[in-house]
Amino acid sequence: MVSLIADDNTSGVLVELKCETDFVAKGDKFLAVANALAAHVAATTPADIEALLASEIEPGKTVQAYVDEANANLGEKIVLDRFAQYADGYVSAYMHRTMPDLPPQIGVLVEFDKENAEVAKGVAQHIAAFAPKYLTREDVPAEVVESERRIAEETTRAEGKPEAAIAKIVEGRVNGFFKDATLLGQPYALDNKKSVQQILDEAGVTLKRFTRIKVGI
Repeated sequence: MVSLIADDNTSGVLVELKCETDFVAKGDKFLAVANALAAHVAATTPADIEALLASEIEPGKTVQAYVDEANANLGEKIVLDRFAQYADGYVSAYMHRTMPDLPPQIGVLVEFDKENAEVAKGVAQHIAAFAPKYLTREDVPAEVVESERRIAEETTRAEGKPEAAIAKIVEGRVNGFFKDATLLGQPYALDNKKSVQQILDEAGVTLKRFTRIKVGI
């Protein structure tokens, strides 16, 4: 994972570049390729990964050709298949190393409505650690909620709970799912007596969106 954040935090890029071995991952050449790709994304704002791979990173050379060239030069398969780019607010990133001698394995990109470096750092670290899937309840697809509700009801009935109590128990379990899966509902990593939503409210900032990428997952 590599990130590139503008000096004034008005934009940022997060790029995942994968290789096959620790040996290559530790090398300066591999990191140079990743940083060049991040700079290219920042400069060209591709719509998606297909557009990125088809764009020219050098005159007459597409990003795909550039990655293929890296494959040959580094002697193993190099894959670029994910990136994120924000440019509509206060943007920050947090990179987490799961192994001290390897590049970061987890990258988080966050975008707020206004500047607050301390909260941005704390929330990005929280996202890295707790891996929320969604920002708010409203962001959870209806089919996912329905599936969780069905599983909760099946589990509750299998436990032999009284029929009159099932609806309330199911609702509680679905709310528990929302608390775990949505960022704003999670207890904040640095103060678990408060939710992430409460931390943002107290700071007077709004988190507009986030991206969390773990290499290979």
